[in-house]
Amino acid sequence: MEKKKLVVIGGDAAGMGAASKVRREKPEWEIVVFEKGEYTSSAACGLPYYIAGDVESHESLIARKPEVFREKQNIDVRIFHQVTAIDAEGKKVKVKNISTGEEFLETWDYLLIGTGASAVVPQVPGIDAEGVYALSDLQSGIDTRQGIEKLNPAKAVVVGAGYIGIEMAEALLALRLNVTVVDMAGQVMTAMDEDMATIIGDYMKEKGVHLITGEKLVNIEKNTEGKVTAVVTDKQTLEADLVILGLGVKPNTEMAEKAGMEMGVRGAIRVNKKLETSVPGIWAAGDCAESWHLVKKQQVYIPLGTVANKHALVAGINISGGDAEFPGVLGTAITRFMNLEISRTGLSEKEAKEAGIDYKANTIESSTLSGYFPGTGKIHVKLVVEKNTGKILGGQIVGFNGAAKRIDTIATAITAGMTAQQLVDLDLSYAPPFSPVWDPVQVAARTLL
Repeated sequence: MEKKKLVVIGGDAAGMGAASKVRREKPEWEIVVFEKGEYTSSAACGLPYYIAGDVESHESLIARKPEVFREKQNIDVRIFHQVTAIDAEGKKVKVKNISTGEEFLETWDYLLIGTGASAVVPQVPGIDAEGVYALSDLQSGIDTRQGIEKLNPAKAVVVGAGYIGIEMAEALLALRLNVTVVDMAGQVMTAMDEDMATIIGDYMKEKGVHLITGEKLVNIEKNTEGKVTAVVTDKQTLEADLVILGLGVKPNTEMAEKAGMEMGVRGAIRVNKKLETSVPGIWAAGDCAESWHLVKKQQVYIPLGTVANKHALVAGINISGGDAEFPGVLGTAITRFMNLEISRTGLSEKEAKEAGIDYKANTIESSTLSGYFPGTGKIHVKLVVEKNTGKILGGQIVGFNGAAKRIDTIATAITAGMTAQQLVDLDLSYAPPFSPVWDPVQVAARTLL
């Protein structure tokens, strides 16, 4: 068997997942992973719960440490090593040892780029003030938690009302802070339609969040010590001694672009279904790469942990000489704000309209369990279907006590190309502690027949 060398840039989900798959398939290969930080395979999705104290130690968020990869899998993981340039033609990467300052070249036969994404940080005056934090990787979560412990803030402003924003609002309420959430959009969670977002926003206000929509961040004020004192929008000034930026993420692709790789949606690396870039011998996976959307039938950028792990598996198979394709994504996502569960998949009504699709949509209110059963709660389910065929295009759920994971039924139905009638006809389980006799997802489908 011919021995090859794989170099991986980035030691998180996509990079380590692909490296692990290659190691299983090719035990004789040399595999080197360069990670600029201290940690590998960390669960960034758990950061709000770590900051809130629900997760006591950041160690709990590390799925596998660098030494475990080295000792158990013979993967040469080098932390505090930053790749600064890619020579695609010469099949070399330039690497800097952050600890020593040493720079060197590393050759490769195959290269996987798993550089992930970084938090969007608007370049407004005062953004460098002490007490301003943006979440992206594990280290950013550690810094935020330590900063909160040091500053002992009373008033927090969260800029952005997407997934990160509402999860951090929950975390900060748990820490007994006065919490304001500001978003330039006219609603929270723009991935949801306005009617569903209104339910979320109303619940956030009911639980003590000062929610402001339709206002844009202009600058951040700080005192003579450099500590944040206020957030200034285009309409008002909000006192703050802690600011959390929840404005989404952007792919880390500058190095790949300089190396001659084609860029795709929102600056992500363009890849085909095998996760190959435009340069032979180089793959890209995870939050730095784009994906195919199963309903839109076009490339999209959806940076989610689920996507990164699936990318990793497909890339690892193909690097090892196999033949796998990444089928695509629906943008299926789930979160919560306190007891309110939130999920979505496929196209929203707004997206269907923008795509010029002739569609029907409806939202129903039901209960999560049988109405008479203790602990039942409200659930709102919205479905979007193609008008002529009844084919399911998307769904959204907002509710309590087991509501949100029902989105997986809808995601499965969309992937299978099912219609609303076929969803109604599904033989789903029923018992009073789990659902009404007609599951709310099927009730929503019935209204669209």
